[in-house]
Parts: sequence; structure tokens; C-alpha cells
Amino acid sequence: MSAKNMIIIEHEPGTPYRATDTDWNRVNAMTDEEVMAAALSDPDAQPIPEGTDEELEKIGLHRVVNTYVLRRRLGVTQEEFAERYKIPVGTLRDWEQRRKMPDAPARAYLKVIEANPEMVAKSLNPQAA
Repeated sequence: MSAKNMIIIEHEPGTPYRATDTDWNRVNAMTDEEVMAAALSDPDAQPIPEGTDEELEKIGLHRVVNTYVLRRRLGVTQEEFAERYKIPVGTLRDWEQRRKMPDAPARAYLKVIEANPEMVAKSLNPQAA
């Protein structure tokens, strides 16, 4: 698809959406099968394949730990999470609000935290144990 055929819409949270010629009633009435068929027929809108982390990385995709979900699961505030795992609170906020995505070392670190949060916290703060 060429850039001249692409519609780009920027949206600020809290502002009304811009009017388009999209028939949302028709879109909302589509079954899951119809949505999948439409996606498969559009080479620019292919669904993300299922697979292991290694398989996805081969095609340039990376699973990213959802830091907001992880933090909420642990029952801590942003400040507590940042202090416990030695992550700047501003960085954590950027990740949670999807302003920035974690780089490769941060993704690996977040996977370790997700797998064993107590061990990581104990390793970083031995006096708190």
C-alpha cells in the first residue's frame, strides 16, 4: 500500500474522534470469522501469528511484559515497583502509558521479574529480606 492511499489519524485522549466514512455499525456487526477473513485478505493488516517467543523474534516481533498488569498483580504503586526493582519511575510510567517500549535488556529484565518477583526484589535489596 502506498502512503498516498493511507489515512493517518492522530487522536489526543479526551477529544472527540474525527469523522470518517467508516460504517462502524457494519464493522461492529461483523463476526470474528468475517473480521479474520477481512484481515487475511489485506496484506497490510495480517494478524499477529501465534508462536513461541523465539519464533516471533525470528520475524521481528517481541513479546513485551505489560508492566501495568505486572505491577497491579504485585499490588504495588509505581513508586514502590520502581524502587523495588531499581527502575526509574519516569521510565516505568513511559512503559505503562506506552509512550516508550522497553529495549531488549529491559524486556529480559521484566521477564525475570514476571517469573520470580520475590527473588529479584530480594537479590536487589538483601537487607529488606
